[in-house]
Amino acid sequence: MPRIPRHLIKDPDRCYHIISRTTGQEFTLGDVEKEFLLQRIKFLSSVYFVNVLTFCILSNHFHLLIQMGNHENYSDEEIERRFRAYYGPKRPFPKEKADDYRTKWSDLSEYVKEVKQGFSFWYNRRHDRRGYFWSERFRSVVVEEGAALMACMAYIDLNAVRAGLVDRPEAYRFCGLGYHVQSGNKGRFLSLGLLGLENVQESPLASYRRFVYEVGSLERSDGKRPIPKAISGKEERAGYRITRPALFRYRSRYFTESVVLGSRVFVKALYRRLQPCLKTRKDRAPVRVQGSEGLYSLKRLNASST
Repeated sequence: MPRIPRHLIKDPDRCYHIISRTTGQEFTLGDVEKEFLLQRIKFLSSVYFVNVLTFCILSNHFHLLIQMGNHENYSDEEIERRFRAYYGPKRPFPKEKADDYRTKWSDLSEYVKEVKQGFSFWYNRRHDRRGYFWSERFRSVVVEEGAALMACMAYIDLNAVRAGLVDRPEAYRFCGLGYHVQSGNKGRFLSLGLLGLENVQESPLASYRRFVYEVGSLERSDGKRPIPKAISGKEERAGYRITRPALFRYRSRYFTESVVLGSRVFVKALYRRLQPCLKTRKDRAPVRVQGSEGLYSLKRLNASST
């Protein structure tokens, strides 16, 4: 079936599953490359009218599930704020071009193009190379809200499990569930709001994890299960909540890279002593380490699994 031209689907608030691969499978993304790509996605998602639901970055391709916002919902003042976030505070805002930016930042193709081009430029400069990095144009699938959206999210979050990289989706740092669990969804980067889980008895994250583990433990035609039954059963008994042992397992970087770790009073007092050495005038509040009672860090970390 021929591909549907992207410009024919311009409905506001539409959800898309985006997939893009590297050229000829010859280039692989390590943790440094994955982290840069993730930060690129996060930055552009704060400029474009994009609501990111989940993602997965693997060694030779990435998945994104996003909702493109309705450009009519954004005032000129919001356009100016995003303009300054993109170009910096010194560049004058051309008010006469507000509608042009409003149109561009609601365009799916422009968004993905900037994600990929910015990464290619950085990668080529880092590795002293020229030429294409990504294979052809990206693929996109329009996804209906509701059951189809949740199923697509689970499919994306289970990628690393199916690839045999981890046995639990949240153990993989570069996917949506991993980001929720390991960073506490820092900056509220990801949204579960479109899944309609706000009125359930458990938290939206626990409810979504329940669904992921249920579909991830289903037996395939070859008799295998992406998530072993023993692991899914353990999560079921825990009510799909993130337990304290899990938080310690996935957030271990706080014990190795936090600079200062202790009570709130301790961290704050020591920071004041270190402030002249850190060459900053900005007061930094202690960061609570989630999953531990009364434990604070000087640095907020995007924690990775051990």
